[in-house]
Amino acid sequence: MDASVLLALRDPAGVPFYPVVFQALYILTWALHIAFVLLALGSLALSLYGSTRQKGDENWRILTPHLIQTGKISVSILIVLGVAPLLFTQVIYDPNWYVANTLSGMWVFTFVYALVVGYSVYYWYSYANKAQKGGGTLIGAASFLILVFCGILMHNFALTSIMPQDWMSMYAPNGKVDTSGWVFNMDVIRLAFMVSLALPVLGIFLQNYAQFVSTRSDFSKAYVEFTQTLGTRLAVMGLLLSAVLFLLWMWSVDYLFSPLSIAIVVGVLGLLALSAKNSNSYFTTGVLVVVALLISGMRELIRFDLMVGLGYNIYDYPVNLEIPSIAMFLLTFLIMGGVGVAFLLTMAWKVGKNQGVFDASKDVVVSKLANYTLGIMTAWMVIYFAWGMGVLFKNVLWIKIHPLLL
Repeated sequence: MDASVLLALRDPAGVPFYPVVFQALYILTWALHIAFVLLALGSLALSLYGSTRQKGDENWRILTPHLIQTGKISVSILIVLGVAPLLFTQVIYDPNWYVANTLSGMWVFTFVYALVVGYSVYYWYSYANKAQKGGGTLIGAASFLILVFCGILMHNFALTSIMPQDWMSMYAPNGKVDTSGWVFNMDVIRLAFMVSLALPVLGIFLQNYAQFVSTRSDFSKAYVEFTQTLGTRLAVMGLLLSAVLFLLWMWSVDYLFSPLSIAIVVGVLGLLALSAKNSNSYFTTGVLVVVALLISGMRELIRFDLMVGLGYNIYDYPVNLEIPSIAMFLLTFLIMGGVGVAFLLTMAWKVGKNQGVFDASKDVVVSKLANYTLGIMTAWMVIYFAWGMGVLFKNVLWIKIHPLLL
């Protein structure tokens, strides 16, 4: 695969803003997406173990439904957040995105339906576990396996997209064109590293959970200590495992001594020390976010270097500035998204800290954020449709009407 083919596959319209911005947004949104992927898988897996213990153990009886709910919400968030990195990579890596979807087209369709089925079965598992007597374990295991299968498929798409030198042999193995769409690729070490991150993510989440509920009188001290200890064990063991797998992955792709790789190792060691000490899990979570961004950056660095080596540099992409569209996007992302997320997080925090029924109408902060969110969303819809109709009138209707007026 040479540069001329890759460049021919680019969008001739170019990009509406500077590629480095889309690259940064991709790194950010992928880190957010994978965080909830890992939390969903970790919560579901641990809840399966808890469902076998909750009948005779009070701590697991309390924790297991909370894990199920955490995983269920995480799946919905990861689906929403998963759209953004796909769109950003599509903007600056057109050849990678479309070729991977063509070569693995049948797997793409399979992924969509498998995700729907897996998430639906998750709800079945949640309702089956309502009695908290160990029910629904097999159903939960089915949901877990389906969601893991979806993760493996997404790994296939990502890996195939960074193998341009092998695209022709995938498309026409032994000189015979294969249009079946069943191309499948796997890097076991890379996949194992990504999956192993579910352990420290879940462990640090449990440390946060324990710190959060420790101020409530309806959770016993013994239960708080149980979740703290469990979270610390998972975080420490998971970080050690992830560190080994990360080094193996970096060695296999010849990035072991890259400055970014070294920064990730330092970050993981810092996380290990903070998790083991567990003096302030909220601070530990902040460090985890930084490490997640570094790992996301490493994925992008590998792809960027590989594509540059083939003559495809995203920074050379033709730029046709579209300031109104970019302004609309950034205002939507920062203002509407920021205020909306602030409202949801504040509401969740207040509800969690409150014992009994929480009346949001009597809380000044929540009420203001709710009103701001509603007002901004209303204004956004008005602007969006008015802008769209204006563009439609200018580009289509006015062209037809203007000659008649003359």
